[in-house]
Parts: sequence; C-alpha cells; structure tokens
Amino acid sequence: MELKKFDYFNYEAYTFEFDGLSAIIVKPSVKPNGKWVLKTEYFDAFPDTQNEFLDRGYYLLFNQNYNGWATDRDLVRKGAFIEFVSREFNLENKCIPIGMSCGGLYACKLTAKFPYLIDVLYLDAPVMNLLSCPCDLGVAKSNIFDSFFNATGKTKSEMLSYRDNPIDTMDVLLKNDIPVVLVAGGSDVIVPYEENGAIFEKFYKENGGRIKVYIKPECNHHPHGLEDYKKVVDDVEAYSKENENK
Repeated sequence: MELKKFDYFNYEAYTFEFDGLSAIIVKPSVKPNGKWVLKTEYFDAFPDTQNEFLDRGYYLLFNQNYNGWATDRDLVRKGAFIEFVSREFNLENKCIPIGMSCGGLYACKLTAKFPYLIDVLYLDAPVMNLLSCPCDLGVAKSNIFDSFFNATGKTKSEMLSYRDNPIDTMDVLLKNDIPVVLVAGGSDVIVPYEENGAIFEKFYKENGGRIKVYIKPECNHHPHGLEDYKKVVDDVEAYSKENENK
C-alpha cells in the first residue's frame, strides 16, 4: 500500500488506494486514542465536527464511493474498508460514521448491514426515505432524481415498492442498540425532516433507543452541523463510553 502525504487543515494526512478507489487517512493532532471516524460522503464538506474529533485523538478516514446513493456494491466494499482500516492501522474494529445528507443514507444502510462494525452514528440532515429525496413524492423539492436513476436504474414507480430505506431498517439499528446523534434543519426543503429524520426519531424514542436530536428551526439543508459543533462530539463520546461499559 502506497501512502502519499498531503496537508489537511494542518493535520498530517495521506491518500492511498482501496479496492481501486481513492481513500484518505488523517492523523489526530494529539495522542491517538485508537478510535476513528468515517466520513461516508462529501469529505471536504462542513469539516468543523470531523476536525474536532481529530483534536480529541480520533483518526479520520474516507473512501471514495462509486456513486452517491449507497448501492449494495458500495456498502459491501465499505464494510471491507472498515475491517481493512482496523487491521492495517491498528485501530478499533468499530468506527463512528459521520453521515451528512446522502452520507447519512450511506451511514444508516452501512449500519443496518454491518451493525457489529459501528460504535455510534452521527447523522446530519440524513436522507432516510428515498420516496422523499430524491423522488420528491412528498413535500421535498430536491430536483435530483436523475442522479439517483442514473446510479440505480430505478424509476419512481419502482421505488413505491422499495423496502430498503433507512426508515425500513430502523428495527435493525434498534435491535443492535446503536446510539445516534441526529442534527437537522427544521426548514429543510431538500431532505425535509418530517419525511426523513423525524420518522427515525419517533421510532427510536418510542422504543427505547438511545438518541440525541438537535433541530435548527430556521435552517434549510445547509449548513450542516451545529454552530457549537463540540456538542455533537461530546454526545458521541458519551454514547461511546456507554458502549464500553456495557
């Protein structure tokens, strides 16, 4: 494996290749704690939270996706990537996915497929209901269905009977007691909270799931994250500590 060094916000970072696609590893700025976060999509977008993890001793990893829609080919490869990273870089065998927008779709579906590889989920304005985004069959106005169709070949008519949305596999996450930190904009018109994250929040809370939710009432889909982004990392660390003590 060939590592190529580059500068990431003054953190020591390296690119390498995994299964024919580019990958990134960023070293923490302080003594490593053995834990790591996985940005599931949009590596460069809204980096404050992931950089806070770096400042607390976590490694940051990323692996390029085939497309932005969490197809099974990508999920299987990403599961293999988690196992590879844990082994190759001597890190913990469970990671903390950071899933923003379609990255949230990846994070949820990855967790449902490989729950034993996930410690805590951080979801931010996540796509959890494909009938909402990208199909725009509810109140969403994403206007990105062509991208989804080109990646999957599925029509809107076919999607009416699709049963592998994150909201269809919430019970898997709950059964495996996966804790979740969820951030969303209350005025999101691209991935409306009421059609996506709110369904997940309601199910988790009604069934005793561990979840912390932050809603930004006036916020649209962007910007992701909290102004006080340290709160998210605090919550993730608290849940991770609970997992260690179970």
